[in-house]
Amino acid sequence: MAHLEVDLVAADRTIWSGEASMVSAPAADGEVGILPGHTPLLAVLRAGEVRITPVSGQMVRTSVDAGFISVDADRVTVVTDSATRGSRPAGH
Repeated sequence: MAHLEVDLVAADRTIWSGEASMVSAPAADGEVGILPGHTPLLAVLRAGEVRITPVSGQMVRTSVDAGFISVDADRVTVVTDSATRGSRPAGH
């Protein structure tokens, strides 16, 4: 099964890194959802919540400030000035 290699980093540390089946992020012009096979993308992020669905485990939810998201060849990199990580079961 295809998956994404995801790195979510803040200015001072790595917040989350690993394999995921989906990533959602608050792009400046609207919510963006990334699945394996997504076309290359570079977008500015606004403040909001990045949601990562790991291949195994619970959804990872992280509040982010401004930054950017880059997608290329199933590699997703989210860079933000600051982030606060919280993890809750999906749908809550």
